[in-house]
Amino acid sequence: VNGYMILDETDMSEFNWDDYLEETGALSVPHHAFKHMDQGLQTGLAPGMKLEVLVRSEGDEAYWVSTIITTCGQLLLLRYEGYQDDRRADFWCDITTADLHPIGWSKQQGRPMKPPEGVREKHQDWEALLEKALSLSESCSAPASLLEGRGCNPVDLLSTGLSVELVDNQDAAAAWCAVIEDNVGGRLRLRYSGTEGLPDAQSITWVFYLNPLLHLPGWAKEHGLTFRPPSALLPLHTEEEWEGVRQTISTQSQDSSISEEFYKDRPAITTHCFTEGMKLEAADPAAPFTISPATVAKVFGDQWFLVQMDDLREEEKREGRRAFLCHKDSPGIFPTQWSLKNGVKLSPPPGYQGQDFDWADYLKQCEAEAAPQHCFPPVSVISSLHTCFKESMMLEAVNPLCPENIHVATVTKVKGQHIWIRLEGVKQPVPEIIVHMDSMDIFPVSWCETNGYPLQYPCKPKVEKQKKIAVANGKYCCPKIYFNHRCFSGPYLNKGRIAELPQCVGPGNCVLVLKEVLTLLINSAYKPSRVLRELQLDQEGRWQGHGETLKAKYKGKSYRATVEIVRTADRVAEFCRKTCIKLECCPNLFGPRMVLERCSENCSVLTKTKYTYYYGKKKSRRVGRPPGGHSNLEGGVKKRGRRRKRRKQLFVHKKRRSSASMDNTPAGSPQGSGDEEDLDEDDSLSEDTGSELQDELMDDSEYSEKKSQPPTPSPSPPETPRPSRRRRKARSPSYSDDENRPPSPKSPYSEAPQKLCLDSSPLEWSVTDVVRFIRTTDCAPLARIFMDQEIDGQALLLLNLPTVQECMDLKLGPAIKLCHHIERVKLAFYQQFAS
Repeated sequence: VNGYMILDETDMSEFNWDDYLEETGALSVPHHAFKHMDQGLQTGLAPGMKLEVLVRSEGDEAYWVSTIITTCGQLLLLRYEGYQDDRRADFWCDITTADLHPIGWSKQQGRPMKPPEGVREKHQDWEALLEKALSLSESCSAPASLLEGRGCNPVDLLSTGLSVELVDNQDAAAAWCAVIEDNVGGRLRLRYSGTEGLPDAQSITWVFYLNPLLHLPGWAKEHGLTFRPPSALLPLHTEEEWEGVRQTISTQSQDSSISEEFYKDRPAITTHCFTEGMKLEAADPAAPFTISPATVAKVFGDQWFLVQMDDLREEEKREGRRAFLCHKDSPGIFPTQWSLKNGVKLSPPPGYQGQDFDWADYLKQCEAEAAPQHCFPPVSVISSLHTCFKESMMLEAVNPLCPENIHVATVTKVKGQHIWIRLEGVKQPVPEIIVHMDSMDIFPVSWCETNGYPLQYPCKPKVEKQKKIAVANGKYCCPKIYFNHRCFSGPYLNKGRIAELPQCVGPGNCVLVLKEVLTLLINSAYKPSRVLRELQLDQEGRWQGHGETLKAKYKGKSYRATVEIVRTADRVAEFCRKTCIKLECCPNLFGPRMVLERCSENCSVLTKTKYTYYYGKKKSRRVGRPPGGHSNLEGGVKKRGRRRKRRKQLFVHKKRRSSASMDNTPAGSPQGSGDEEDLDEDDSLSEDTGSELQDELMDDSEYSEKKSQPPTPSPSPPETPRPSRRRRKARSPSYSDDENRPPSPKSPYSEAPQKLCLDSSPLEWSVTDVVRFIRTTDCAPLARIFMDQEIDGQALLLLNLPTVQECMDLKLGPAIKLCHHIERVKLAFYQQFAS
């Protein structure tokens, strides 16, 4: 269909990543591990920039200086000059429709400048204010190119039909023109000029917009490059015909307004010290399946050099030696002996005589020298982004043999900053491909779906087969995990709440089942944050398992920590027992073994003091009260006033009221909705707000505790709760659609959004107002997230799909549904209050 092969002709159902990951028991590479994706979404307009905006008052039209407070895609939050830190008159505008201009535009065009009424009331001598603002604002004016291009990010600026220049990938001294035929999330489909009507295999190339070989028109002439087609295209036309193409290109008018935005995200190319004839190891970018010996064939100045794959066969038997352009930081080139040091197989060059390849003999045979280590980038500590890639994780990757195809892919091996991935859903088997973690040919899960591009995926029978094999082998299938509420619950867990848990969880994928078990235990604790602290991942990672982020809520605060969970069934029993011991409860409290009558540990006859002696951490503790200052360090009684070392894995989200912040970011926005701090052992927990809103949301959260619970006898009764403080009930806004009925929870997202009628501006909504609105939609279960993250009306208007997915940790389906309702609010806001 449309040139893309159909892998499963018997099953045309849509591929679903969530189902596929669940069936295969795999995890996806985190979205933030792909740096080139975030760069492509950044817009050039930034907070602090100043511009001139149209002001309408009393029938007059004039312009006034405004400052950008916040950007959200095509939305700008502006503040008129003269309001200083007063945010009451801040207003939103859409850069695609608003009348915006750089500083000085009105003076050049002879247009009047006059402040709005509020500024005139604050400043009687507003002419002096304007003169001072204009003199100080020119240096921080929003660039005219961004305002003319309406603030689009680089990805959106590269539209279909725009011409670009592409450096020859085998000759840094030559470049040729190409036309953008498609832009898929920054990945450009380019057709070389002069190849119209020729097969795509000859005339089409795919390039990500950050590729250092890609430039805007005129770059080659400016830098003295030869303007000619790539060597492979030269035989397609005579020299006279190519000259005609050059003349046509030179007469075409080009858009020069995007030059600054086009180059702003590109890292500078560093100077290299390679010389011709040096030997190294390399993976051919056109077929990165093996690492083989290669030679620096040519040097182009101090930035570029040509690497050619070695081939020892006779000249007439060679099918054209592969060569590719490199710079010092290019991925896929390595010093000699890199493969040996990293345990990777090195493939000898074609025609090599001998059983085992040896670099010393090979260099002697070729009478060449190896490129010294200092020619390559220094071996630095792998960043946190690079540690996101682990074996068996899933992502989406370009097929190097067929660049128009993007496949479901699996990470099979990780060596340094390079990964080996296996492409799924190919007709003919393709060897594992070698890519750098910063490669611009790999993408996060669901990237194709987000950008409306077809994804090549394995046929359904193969998925079912994988699922059956996994269940049959039982390697990743966790058995039932039983909660044995008769067993001793220890000082952290509430025995009454343990009794209310389901009899068992599972069977299923080990990570999913054990994550659910630990979540239930955390919310069965007297202090969930304390249990989360005990479970958090140790620095040494004793289980060598999967790090999973778990959350806890206690007294109005939110906590999160990384907890290590085993992935294979053979370690489940030991994991459950060790976790029980860590929580100082009976080792049989939960696990794959069900306790029917009497526990084998005889825990029912042990007192709390004796049980702590056998399974606890042997530190003095007041009996009958949950521990207040527990430490994982072995030793005696904790000294008063002494603070233990902070742990960086566990964070507390402090709730705060919506107010103006120092950096002018509206409070309650996803970027500033909660300061994350290390939780210290001595940090006191804030009182429960006891607000009416929390009572309303009690049924929305599966993690919430009951407000009133009859006391249950247990070795460690809970602390007496403090009196809660009531908040003043705020006036809630009302909203309705055209039919004066609440939104139907069953209406599909594909339908046209129902028009809302708002009685008050969303900019004035409090967190309570936002939550009440969410509860009227079919996203009511998500209302708890809005309350926890203190999202007020201003923050609500800032939310978009990428922000919702990242900050709220939602899957694509629920995120799209939620954004549907947010867009309804934005539309109503623009129509009713934005004028």
